[in-house]
Amino acid sequence: MVNKDDPTLMFTNAGMNPFKDFFLGHKPPTHKRIADTQKCLRVSGKHNDLEEVGRDGYHHTMFEMLGNWSFGDYFKKEAIDWAWELLTVRLQMPKDKIYASVFGGDKEDGLPEDTEARGYWQQWMPNERILSFSRKDNFWEMGDTGPCGPCSEIHVDLRSDEERALIPGAELVNIGHPSVIEIWNLVFMQFNRKADGSLEPLPAKHVDTGMGFERLVRVIQGKTSNYDTDIFAPLIHYVEQATGIPYRNDYSGQVMSDIAMRVLADHVRAVSFGIADGEMPSNTGAGYVLRRILRRAVRYYYTFLNTKEPLMHRLVPLLADFFKDIFPGFHEQRDFVKRVIEQEEISFLRTLEGGIKRFETLKATNTVISGKDAFELYDTYGFPIDLTRLMASEKGWSIDEKGFEKALQEQKQRSRSDANVAAGDWIDVNPTNDSPVFDGYDHDQLDGVKLVKYRSMEDRDGTHYQLVLDRTSFYPEGGGQVGDKGYLAFGNERIEVTDMIKENDLPIHITGRMPKEVTAAVTTHINSTRRRLIENNHSATHLLHAALREVLGDHVQQRGSLLNEDYLRFDFSHFAKVTPEEILKIETIVNQKIREDIRLKEDRNIPISQAEKSGARMLFGEKYGEKVRMITFDPAYSIELCGGCHVSSTGRIGFFKIIAESAVAAGVRRIEAVTADGAEKFVQEQLEQLSLIRHELKNPADPIKAVKELLTEVKELKQQLEEVELGKAAESKAGLLKSIEEVNGIKFISSEIAISDQKLLKAIDLPDGPRTGRK
Repeated sequence: MVNKDDPTLMFTNAGMNPFKDFFLGHKPPTHKRIADTQKCLRVSGKHNDLEEVGRDGYHHTMFEMLGNWSFGDYFKKEAIDWAWELLTVRLQMPKDKIYASVFGGDKEDGLPEDTEARGYWQQWMPNERILSFSRKDNFWEMGDTGPCGPCSEIHVDLRSDEERALIPGAELVNIGHPSVIEIWNLVFMQFNRKADGSLEPLPAKHVDTGMGFERLVRVIQGKTSNYDTDIFAPLIHYVEQATGIPYRNDYSGQVMSDIAMRVLADHVRAVSFGIADGEMPSNTGAGYVLRRILRRAVRYYYTFLNTKEPLMHRLVPLLADFFKDIFPGFHEQRDFVKRVIEQEEISFLRTLEGGIKRFETLKATNTVISGKDAFELYDTYGFPIDLTRLMASEKGWSIDEKGFEKALQEQKQRSRSDANVAAGDWIDVNPTNDSPVFDGYDHDQLDGVKLVKYRSMEDRDGTHYQLVLDRTSFYPEGGGQVGDKGYLAFGNERIEVTDMIKENDLPIHITGRMPKEVTAAVTTHINSTRRRLIENNHSATHLLHAALREVLGDHVQQRGSLLNEDYLRFDFSHFAKVTPEEILKIETIVNQKIREDIRLKEDRNIPISQAEKSGARMLFGEKYGEKVRMITFDPAYSIELCGGCHVSSTGRIGFFKIIAESAVAAGVRRIEAVTADGAEKFVQEQLEQLSLIRHELKNPADPIKAVKELLTEVKELKQQLEEVELGKAAESKAGLLKSIEEVNGIKFISSEIAISDQKLLKAIDLPDGPRTGRK
């Protein structure tokens, strides 16, 4: 569900995301036909269902998308025929309750109605149940640019016979009726949307279908809501028992406890799977999305279920058991997920209390809370505007809605401006059906390389270019390892590569300018010195990971990393501070493995089943294919699946030194360390500091003893100074008492006292009468 391979997405929000490379032509499909289930999350951007969740019976944050795919194989007829067969023959759905929609055409794009799809549907249902809709409803696009095409949605009328007799289902399709819902979308990819908005036919036609599993279960089980199915009902029943509040199955919007229970049952799935897939709640990016979802659930149970203690984490074991045989990775991490959610709940409940206290200090002008104050509660304390409205209404107040909306839009505009990127169309130079090849494990330089395609990118930093080569020695950023830098030689022209990224599986070179001759033969040159330092740090993280598990326990799992030429950063699951003694043990183990000079054993393109049998450690949340790369430093010590760059033997790392240990999030610790040149520099700096300390202390034989004696002496001198100051304070007090004046019947003293320590002022507090101030 967490998308780590596509910089344009934080989460997988559609079933087709894992197959974008196939649709975009970045690499050939592994199979021409695929069927799958894909965990998806829709809470931001174009696909944002968050505010609908809990209020109706069919919107969710996290959901499973069932799909079948054709990459240049079957097309409209087969997709429609098989969809009808699955629904009406295999699943026995009533045929007269099914409606199909087709693309009605678009004048702006010059596209006619999709009569082809209509014709295929007419084989299975009367024409009056085949409905035409505009581009908004029946033309699917991946984004502003890219593959797209008309689609045909399948809707099911779940109303009673009496309701259906009053109003035909055809009149309720696509108007948001809770019981006439879309269940399946058949997308026919046949165009490419270019940057200028125009359409061009794709070289091959594809099929992309998506059916919501939760909605399908509702139909099969004959329920009136997704939340009544056995996917959600056990979670809601648990909340009933935990809170003592009955669930009424009400969708009027008036029973807020019902909405709160549905929100909790939905949101625990999204947050739990997000954490299990490798993302931690945080204040930025994808982590902030998870935190928002979690906090929305907390706000609802705090306000409408009268629950002031953490509740959401208690649902995790129930959820993990339900998915044990479907997503076993989640079940293996259930204890970790539970503890992370609990800590987040505890933290936010404190914040929520602070927000309530802040609300109590607000002033209403003519019973109206300013939009600025309402936005502060929303932005700083996580209050949804409806919670602020509720609390205001209890006081007989309202909110300046326009002012709040203005502040909200200004924030969104700032965010859009910061993230705004304008991408040009890809321009082919040497088109190929083969995937670009990374050949940088063995070579720093490659000759006879070709530029495949390029495009321009504009953002707030200006214009830069993205180049794709048929082969490259440049490692694209991934797996925590930063991208290579260096240069490309187009003949005699040198083009600097400032970064190397990966968009899905497409390696992209970032440059500040284009070569004059794009068809010239290319030679790739990475910065070899920088790469060697990165390799040191990457291999050291493998040794560190194994040492952490040996010292702290098998519960330790990697939760993120950053590996550059200067240092390594390694995040891992652990619920306690790593003690100095433990750090020393970890360092000792890693340096011992370095001194053993263990040779790298690299297995490329082996079946994942073989890696599993070898005991290779796999990271939760990482996407592995059928073929993997396995890195081994001593089969009895460290075996991991990894696509990064490594040393040929551990001795090359030289030395390993931990320089910091800290908390990152609930249940996640971070170690920062240096190796090789960086470790040598760090130790040298520490020794220089120690040498300076010795010098200042007159070179004692035992500097620690000398520092302790110095601290003791300083403490004694402070006590002596305080005694002197107290004596002065007593004298000042006596003098003040003698200088009392009576002004209009009030005893008055005015004096300036030279005392540096504010605490000593207590010694001159006068015994009687009010004091208006001190100086």
